[in-house]
Amino acid sequence: MATGFAVVGCGMIAHFHARAIAEIKGAKLVAGFDFRKEAAERLADEHGGTPYTDLKAMLADPKVDVVTICTPSGAHMEPAVAAANAGKHVIVEKPLEITLKRCDKIIEACKKNKVVLSAIFPSRFHRCSKMLKEAVDKGRFGRLSLGDAYVKWFRTQDYYDSGQWRGTWALDGGGALMNQAIHSVDMLTWLMGPVVELTAQTATLAHKRIEVEDVATASLKFKNGALGVIEATTAAFPGSLKKIEIHGSEGSAAIEEEDIVQWEFAKMTAKDKKIAAEFSGVTETGGGAADPSAIGHAAHAEQFRDVLKAIKKGTKPAVDGHEGRRSVEIILAIYKAAETGKKIELPLKRDPVLKARKGAKKL
Repeated sequence: MATGFAVVGCGMIAHFHARAIAEIKGAKLVAGFDFRKEAAERLADEHGGTPYTDLKAMLADPKVDVVTICTPSGAHMEPAVAAANAGKHVIVEKPLEITLKRCDKIIEACKKNKVVLSAIFPSRFHRCSKMLKEAVDKGRFGRLSLGDAYVKWFRTQDYYDSGQWRGTWALDGGGALMNQAIHSVDMLTWLMGPVVELTAQTATLAHKRIEVEDVATASLKFKNGALGVIEATTAAFPGSLKKIEIHGSEGSAAIEEEDIVQWEFAKMTAKDKKIAAEFSGVTETGGGAADPSAIGHAAHAEQFRDVLKAIKKGTKPAVDGHEGRRSVEIILAIYKAAETGKKIELPLKRDPVLKARKGAKKL
């Protein structure tokens, strides 16, 4: 019998989830919930399943085994906790939530109800990402020295104006960092290890009617002693593929989306020499650099398969709730560092008090 998936929040990203589910053997989209009846019905018409406008009724559907949360970022906790309390496994689109307290409530609810929780970070499931992680774990870089993430994207003013929640602290939880660059923040700490301190600057330079940043830079120190940089923006026309660079005493490598653009080690192998050619021009989409809908769903499918494997075997998924929480913590620390002009140490003991959020509009 197929594992039944249900989607909560039937906006743009929900359709990518639906396409990913359709590609997985033994999985089926059986339901979709949205307060907007037309959105739920559109998802059902295009991908199948029963449309719901009553979340409680959808969670009572015995065909639903796994619930994926695709609501605005600051509205992830409530449906995720409700799904866990209904005994459903939970997959949450990035970010897990927009505060540590809300992340922790999701994690606690899933633990209490003994259901699997996974936070969506599909970039980890690209072949180039797995190869880079393997090289780091095998020590091929020698002593790690630098780890950098660059997300130089572009969003029009119309993008922010298209939804009342976009660019707000209440539901977006932040700007270029929390909404767009969080994938690269996750990748960087996955590869380099925990961040222990940082300084940062943020600004809103190219967009109007938004509360959050469209430019951010942060200087990092990792637990292993290496240093690093995060650059993120939605104000860099025309938008470039996101880039991760890893450097060490015995090697350097860089990936742009799904392409490997540098792969050099002190001790090169025959396989290494083939990699640059094999992984050149692999990226088939814009990676979301200028158009948020210009992404693929193959990596989502890979992550969903990983979740199904965890459910079947009773193990943790590759990206569990704690992994999803980590990037949120780093971004919140960046916001606090930018606001105060001070160095911030991690891990954070609690959610930082951000003056910008205090003055945010209520939606």
